[in-house]
This record gives sequence, structure tokens and C-alpha cells, in this order.
Amino acid sequence: MQPHIGERPPNPRSVLLAEVAQATQRLADAGVPSPRFDAEELAAFVHGVKRGELHHVKDADFDARYWEAVSRREAREPLQHITGRAFFRYLELQVGPGVFVPRPETESVVGWAIDAVRAMDVVEPLIVDLCTGSGAIALAMAQEVPRSRVHAVELSEDALVWTRKNVEGSRVKLQQGDALTALPDLDGQVDLVISNPPYIPLTEWEYVAPEARDHDPELALFSGEDGLDTIRGLERTAHRLLRPGGLVVIEHADTQGGQVPWIFTEERGWADAADHPDLNNRPRFATARKALP
Repeated sequence: MQPHIGERPPNPRSVLLAEVAQATQRLADAGVPSPRFDAEELAAFVHGVKRGELHHVKDADFDARYWEAVSRREAREPLQHITGRAFFRYLELQVGPGVFVPRPETESVVGWAIDAVRAMDVVEPLIVDLCTGSGAIALAMAQEVPRSRVHAVELSEDALVWTRKNVEGSRVKLQQGDALTALPDLDGQVDLVISNPPYIPLTEWEYVAPEARDHDPELALFSGEDGLDTIRGLERTAHRLLRPGGLVVIEHADTQGGQVPWIFTEERGWADAADHPDLNNRPRFATARKALP
């Protein structure tokens, strides 16, 4: 259809979309893993629209602060620190310096746990999230298992600044404390213990992506020479907290798939220890059931 006389034809390439294309190339050159997505997400954040609405932003409304945001991402500052938000399953969380940014691969861990709890013949299942960080896991469990009672434990005061913001108004009960000694009043009562603990070996420091190494708290990343120190401790905590037949779900590195299930042995009171893949079919989390007496 031809435009009316005096009417300008629609501009197929707006100023903002042209800038996004340039930003994508800059981010790609900087080694950012998802340059197009990040360039669009930053543009949407700066201009107050959704990613799918970028083409609606008028040329006159282009905000030069976009390039400030792109420069920060180019320096490998996490996207979520720039926007102040992280998306996890059906949640939008507040995040920033001092708290671990939740990752997409953890969503499959939580999905398995939600299915497992729903399959239990328990009216109001009791769930504990250890090393909760932003609260992503605890909040997802509370949201998607509506009658659950969810407790979350975090040690770091810096992380808790963000956790408290996220759990405010939810059913999640948050406690500051060491995951290895937490919640003794719940011993033997919990239906499911879940955790995304620190699991990166100290020897792998130089290979960690800059976004994590330089911005996520070390407390949430590293755990001993082989990365399994915290998980070994959580094995005892989970056994203490769980009722007989209760489940533990522990995320681990994709290179630790053959090791973590062996921590949950029959000799230590466990059954059905197994590993599970994430959406990329990489070993991502281990599960075990507390043995019946």
C-alpha cells in the first residue's frame, strides 16, 4: 500500500535498532556470550519497554544512556547488575553486588524438585533451601507448590540485603545462618532439602567467566580444592533435617557428575542416589532419598 501524499513511509530501521546492532557487535567483540540478547535487554531497560517493543521507540526518544549501559556490559559487568533484575522461572528478582545472580541451568534443578514434592502424599510439604542467595529457589518452590512451607537460609549479610527485598511479602521464612548448622528445630521433619551451593574448585579460578569471578561473591562460588567441601557438609545437614523418605536435591558443576552421588552413600543413610542432566544434557544436579529405618 502506498503512503498518502505528504506522509512519510515507515522507517524500517529506527535509530535505536541501528544502535542495538552496533552494540551487539561491540559486545560480541568483548566476548560477551549472548551479545544480541544483552544489547536488546539493555535497550529495553534504558527505554522502559519490553524487548519486543524496541521498534516502537521513536527516534527522538533515543536515550544516550544506552551507551553507558553497553560500556558497562562490554567491561563484563553482569547484565543483571546493570538492570538490577534477574528472571528465574516465573519470578523477577532484585539483584546486585553482593549476591549470586541466579542462572538458567538452576531452573531445571528446581523443576525436578517441584515435580518431586508434588508427587509426595503430603498436604503441606516442608521445604528447606540452603545457601539461598537471592532467594530464587525458595521463592520458586513457594510459588509453584502453593501449600508448601518454605525456609531459606543464607549466611552472607551482603547477600541478605537482596534476599530480604525479594522474599518480602512472600511465604518464605528467611534465616541468616550457616547452612551446615541451620534450623535444628526442624530436624527429622523436612520433606525436601534443596541447594545451589558453592562448588567451583579453587584451582579453576582463572577459568571462571569474568561476570562470575569478578562480580559474584566468592562465598557463593568456591569450595575447596575439588569444589565439593560444602556439598560434603550439606550431605550431613540434609540427613539431619530430612524425615525418613525425604529428598535432597543438590546442584553441582557439569564436570562433577560422577562424583556427587557417591557422597550420598548407603553407609551414610541414603538410598536412590542419582545424577540428572540439565536442558543441555550436561550433568547438573544430584538427588538422594533418606533411607527408611
